[in-house]
Amino acid sequence: MDRIRDDVPPAVRDVYGPQDLSSAPAFAGGFINFGHWDGIPLDRPLTVEDRVRSQRNLYRRVLGTLDGAGARAVEAGCGLGLGAALALEEFGFASVTGLDVHPEQLERARRANAGLLARAPRRLDFAHGAAERMPFEGGRFDRLYSVEAAQHFRDLAAFAREAARVLRPGGRLAVSSFFLPAGAEDAGGELAARLESFASGLDVAHPLVTLLGALDSAGLADVRAESVGDQVWPGLDRFLSGIDLPVQWPRNFLPAYRDGLLDYYVVTAERPPTPRA
Repeated sequence: MDRIRDDVPPAVRDVYGPQDLSSAPAFAGGFINFGHWDGIPLDRPLTVEDRVRSQRNLYRRVLGTLDGAGARAVEAGCGLGLGAALALEEFGFASVTGLDVHPEQLERARRANAGLLARAPRRLDFAHGAAERMPFEGGRFDRLYSVEAAQHFRDLAAFAREAARVLRPGGRLAVSSFFLPAGAEDAGGELAARLESFASGLDVAHPLVTLLGALDSAGLADVRAESVGDQVWPGLDRFLSGIDLPVQWPRNFLPAYRDGLLDYYVVTAERPPTPRA
């Protein structure tokens, strides 16, 4: 455990450890994602209930790509495990293992899901580990998903190799996060100037093409990316405009998106089935 913790950059360790990002008003509800605001009217003041709905909707957007009924899944970067609970309750996954690199987050996840863990201990579990070095045997899972965690991964190639390893043949993957789009692969410096999360090392300016290439090189197939930025950034900024933010730089995400410096994507892929002899 100490080795894993030592590998976590200080900004990431602090924000998800003692600072507990899940308690920040901008992430009301504890899901810790920017949200998918489709179907939520933005022409009126937004409420905390709208914010929670947006975060649940982002999970629904990702999980809806996986056909997870009856599947064994792992969530890379599970945070408080609320998305894992949603996967079980709304999408019929057989089981979900929430993986997170932060021991503090796992403690919070177990507390937040104490009731579900008591009712269905074989369906929900949590494990300590990094997305680039997953503590699971090969082929253990039918599905792997990650919601707004990949911007913290330091080595996308290692993550892709691990994803391919722990998925069974025919297994599927879905990742959502924000990346540098085509034509802006060298925009990391500009993002750091606008957004403290990039300047501090909390977020990494990964080009989308890096993730897509890593998944392909790891042997995954049917690698696809869909931009959903228009359903993320305007709604997030509208909500942030109505709360008392301790800092104003998070509102620079929307201008950065509009200037073509970053976008939000849902990326999917699958491990090819084993050929018949």
